[in-house]
Amino acid sequence: MAGVATYDNSKGLAYPLTKMNFLVTVDTVSGTAAFSEVTGIEASVDVIEFRQGNANSLAPVKIPGLVKHGNVTLKMGYTLDSAFKTWIQECVSEVRGAIPRNNVQIEMIDITGGSPQNLQETITGNRVWILTNAWVTKYNAPDLDAKTSDVAIESVELAYEELVIPN
Repeated sequence: MAGVATYDNSKGLAYPLTKMNFLVTVDTVSGTAAFSEVTGIEASVDVIEFRQGNANSLAPVKIPGLVKHGNVTLKMGYTLDSAFKTWIQECVSEVRGAIPRNNVQIEMIDITGGSPQNLQETITGNRVWILTNAWVTKYNAPDLDAKTSDVAIESVELAYEELVIPN
């Protein structure tokens, strides 16, 4: 990722951002949920091949077609926050009105020497992906096993219409 780095002023060195610090924000959903993993941010462009009947070449011309996006999976530790759970429930419920769509911002951040309490003051570099008109298409409850002390991990799969990379 050219142009995205953190700087150690004492040595004049630039380091790439790590993947372990990120924020996920959902429009119109207040509250928080702690996500441990975000996967599947992708976009691809279909290739359309055609050949005009009077072309001198036997090779087809290639033009761009539809842009397609895969689904994004968010994994989170079980949360008691009701706002995010309400959005999930509204999307996957059998009895519902219109599916509530939101913009989801995923931001990879670099925290240099700061504490989580002063998060806004310690962010020095970031990379942002915005999923427009996203909605929950799949929900997986955590595995329940009384013999282990693992964190209960839920996953939510989001479908979205457009990927915006503003920086």
